[in-house]
Amino acid sequence: MASIYSMTHLRMGASGEATASQNMLQLIQLRWIAVFGQITTIAFVNLVLDIPLPLFDMGLVITGLIALNLFSLFRPRRTHPVRNGDLMAGLMVDVAALTALLYLSGGATNPFVFLYLLQVTLGAVLLEAWSTWTLVGVTALCFAGLTQFYVPLALPDPQPDDLFELHIIGMLICFVMDVALLVIFMTRINANLRRRDTRLADLRQRAAEEDHIVRMGLLASGAAHELGTPLATLSVILGDWRHMPVFRDDPELLQEITDMEAEVRRCKSIVTGILLSAGEARGGTTELTTLRHFLDELVEDWRGTRPVETLDYTLDTADDGLACLGAPIISDSALKQVIHNVLDNALEASPQWVGLSISCDDGMLSLVVRDHGPGFPPEFLGQIGKPYQSTKGRPGGGLGLFLVVNVLRKLGGRVVAWNDPGGGAVVSLFLPLSALSIGGDDESAS
Repeated sequence: MASIYSMTHLRMGASGEATASQNMLQLIQLRWIAVFGQITTIAFVNLVLDIPLPLFDMGLVITGLIALNLFSLFRPRRTHPVRNGDLMAGLMVDVAALTALLYLSGGATNPFVFLYLLQVTLGAVLLEAWSTWTLVGVTALCFAGLTQFYVPLALPDPQPDDLFELHIIGMLICFVMDVALLVIFMTRINANLRRRDTRLADLRQRAAEEDHIVRMGLLASGAAHELGTPLATLSVILGDWRHMPVFRDDPELLQEITDMEAEVRRCKSIVTGILLSAGEARGGTTELTTLRHFLDELVEDWRGTRPVETLDYTLDTADDGLACLGAPIISDSALKQVIHNVLDNALEASPQWVGLSISCDDGMLSLVVRDHGPGFPPEFLGQIGKPYQSTKGRPGGGLGLFLVVNVLRKLGGRVVAWNDPGGGAVVSLFLPLSALSIGGDDESAS
């Protein structure tokens, strides 16, 4: 169980790291937009408004941003994931570049000083609380410093009303840039966060299901161990009865003892199968067989122990199918039980007829189980694979298909269910042959 939790935490960590990487990419894109906007603004102020600016110094700042962006995009693969510190460093660089450009163009009198709000807002969304407040403090100090230290603009000698109108226009442009960039990037960042939350919710659901399976496996394994002793006792008692004159001389009673011994042996076989599925082999070894022999044996065993009237069992006899069916595999008792569960559900819905067709295509084994029953309710089809989702209306129902879905998923396969337009339900199991081949278990575990 601990391993399941650790794997889940790793998956959740990977999901968070992917979101952080996407957010860092958003910051890089924002920096490109900032560079374009800064070049456009500097050109407009210098050429149209005829206000001289320290172009060389400003050019150095913008060149530094371009170099940083190129390095971020084309550097070798990261050796560590994007962390809070990386995002904070990126925002701090942007704040420093904005402060340098404002210092060279009028300081706090420059209407574009309110672009600090963009950096702080992004920080509030992307960073941890302490980092956000650090960014707030840094931007506040930068703003305060620009009120005292800056390079004044060499403005022409217009009327005061013209200067005020020019300042208002600059503030309007700054406001439009702020809100436009905030809407664009907040929408993108929120989309990243929603995708992350969706992935985390899926991982938590999967962890809960895996934990449920572990608990069921422990319960089944414990019950199997507990049943071993009374079954052995019953076997000894029946053996003693067989030699007692009162039973030995009565053919009818002797036949009943024979039937009871057969049922006890079947119970022992079921117990052994449970223990084998739990990885506790008792007196048995791993069996090497072919896919066709495994399926034929599985079907024969199921048909011989269930009251089915007609089992329509078909195999793909095309060239690819024959080659697939002759492939060597390791007999998997868990997979056998999974297929039995699906067949049992079909039999319960349709006692007169059950269909099982098997085919292979590009290394993928397909098992399709059909019945002539009433089919699945529409609301149930969307809940396939969830525990306690059952059409049978009894407590504890729905675990069979839940285990089917999860065992197939562990083996790299999937389960699809639908209602046949001609009547009845259809459940298809898709499983890669590599999961059953020699070494397949090791590959799956890795």
